[in-house]
Amino acid sequence: MTIRTKALSVTAVAVAAALALTACSSGGGAQQTQTQATGSAATGGGAVADTPRLTIAMVTHETPGDTFWDKIRKGAEAAAAKDNVDLKYSNDPSAPAQATLIQNAVDSKVDGIASTLVTPDALAPAVKAATTAGIPVVGFNSGIDQWKELGALMYFGSDETLAGQTVGQRIADEGGKHPLCVIQAAGSVALEARCAGVKAKAPGTENLQVDGTNDGAVVSTIQAKLQQDPSIDYVVTLGAPIALDTLQSVSSANSTAKIVTFDLNADVAKNIKDGKILFSVDQQPFLQGYLAIDGLWLYLTNKNDIGGGKPVLTGPSFVDSSNIDAILEYAKNNTR
Repeated sequence: MTIRTKALSVTAVAVAAALALTACSSGGGAQQTQTQATGSAATGGGAVADTPRLTIAMVTHETPGDTFWDKIRKGAEAAAAKDNVDLKYSNDPSAPAQATLIQNAVDSKVDGIASTLVTPDALAPAVKAATTAGIPVVGFNSGIDQWKELGALMYFGSDETLAGQTVGQRIADEGGKHPLCVIQAAGSVALEARCAGVKAKAPGTENLQVDGTNDGAVVSTIQAKLQQDPSIDYVVTLGAPIALDTLQSVSSANSTAKIVTFDLNADVAKNIKDGKILFSVDQQPFLQGYLAIDGLWLYLTNKNDIGGGKPVLTGPSFVDSSNIDAILEYAKNNTR
């Protein structure tokens, strides 16, 4: 079974549930604020749930300017609009700061917390504080191997190791010998798992650490590496903005390395369409954000447990020349 078939089959139930809920949903006349964006544009019109008003905090390790998180937030806002939820979104790429944001949510006595679990050891005390206070926590996006240990009720995201292995296998099948896997955030278990997966199937893979908060530094670091080692034949980036930086690096280094990436945005989609990026491995961040909030709402209002104790996979699947025409419009709308 290919990764696309496996991912889509596992995700089908989640997608169907999300679509079914959205079909009878909406955000009607709710106001858009800094912490909650609602309204018919987000969910397609309809009536807000008649359940009691809930407050849910979403805490992420978003780096400002990374368009990936726009999709996470848009999905979360769509679910909040449908579910009569006051969504409190906060973010910080620093592990201690993210832990503080989770603790702040606990102290403010929110009804539930949805958090990325990208640095499990650093976040564990804050998550423990939440569960001790009786506040349910769901994990999403990062921490697929640690969410249960941390005490989260549910998890929504991609299997990063499987995704990395599939990228590595595809590169190996295409004759790649020396991929460069670019990690843009130090200590991220999700990013490390991706590169480890690539290396498992393409043993010549070499990792390169860059500062994902500084586009100029990313471009120059990758460019220098390509100029130093012309045997690098693929560059694997782990986020859409880094893929766009790599386009500059490859051009400036006069490298023949091919670019593949994890995650998608409108610019990456256009470059796939134009043949400048071979493919993206999509984990459907809009769906991650949507299901994280909707999963908490279902638990808080009806004690539903999505996934039955297993992670709910939102990917991965390939976006390449074979399907980019069908996906391009959704990428522009920040829902893929």
